[in-house]
Amino acid sequence: MDKEITKMAIFKGKSIRKVIFNDEWWFVVEDVVLALTDTVNVKDYINKIRLRDAELSKGYGQIVHTLWVETLGGRQQMNCANTEGIFRIIQSIPSPKAEPFKRWLARVGYERVKEIEDPELGTKRTRMLYKLKGYPEGWIEKRMRGIAVRETLTNEWDKRGVKNSLEYAILTNEIMNGAFDMDVDDYKKFKSLQRENLRDHMDDMELILTMLGEAATTRFSRDRDSKGFPKLKVDAKDGGEVAGNARREIEKKSSRQVSTPKNYLQIKRLKKLGN
Repeated sequence: MDKEITKMAIFKGKSIRKVIFNDEWWFVVEDVVLALTDTVNVKDYINKIRLRDAELSKGYGQIVHTLWVETLGGRQQMNCANTEGIFRIIQSIPSPKAEPFKRWLARVGYERVKEIEDPELGTKRTRMLYKLKGYPEGWIEKRMRGIAVRETLTNEWDKRGVKNSLEYAILTNEIMNGAFDMDVDDYKKFKSLQRENLRDHMDDMELILTMLGEAATTRFSRDRDSKGFPKLKVDAKDGGEVAGNARREIEKKSSRQVSTPKNYLQIKRLKKLGN
């Protein structure tokens, strides 16, 4: 599944936003151009680059993709390019600043390759990102475990015939509906979320039940040797039902609902008020 996590990098005092997408870094094109030039109108400068370089202009849509990026005004869609694409754009910028930037990009690419070779490095990076956002250590441990459980499940789905993102979404919703009586979109509305990652706004119990549903689904698919979307959908429904039964039992014993409309954004605001 595609993942988008925005991170800020600094190059020669200039901020470069970068996003993990399809397991590689993608850089905001406008930020890169600003770092290499002193233009006051970056969009106009980029248009002029494309006019000067006919080959780049013809292939611009192939190397640049619109991705969600964190900005001061919230998440926005911005043009981004991976390391190869940025190198191609830099070739059309007549600036002495380009060479050190190429070396910087090469180092970033090297770090990403090392993360692929040693996944623990990527895990440490994700853990640090949550810590910097202010999540408590106990929550981070559960979230990281949930990521591992989810990855095990999606790898199993991939091996057993899930073909596209729509099928992944349908299977995920089978689990979520079984566990919480809400699909992902309904759950996000319940928590007053928009584009935020739902799991980043679950509390401990919600995360645990999500893990239970996904872990049970993985076990059912393996035990039944399920192949193809229809059979995997049955497994997902059964896995969600296991988590749903656990949720209802918890609610019966505790006399309160497991699912909560609270989200991390609200909790963070309350903490600031408390200080």
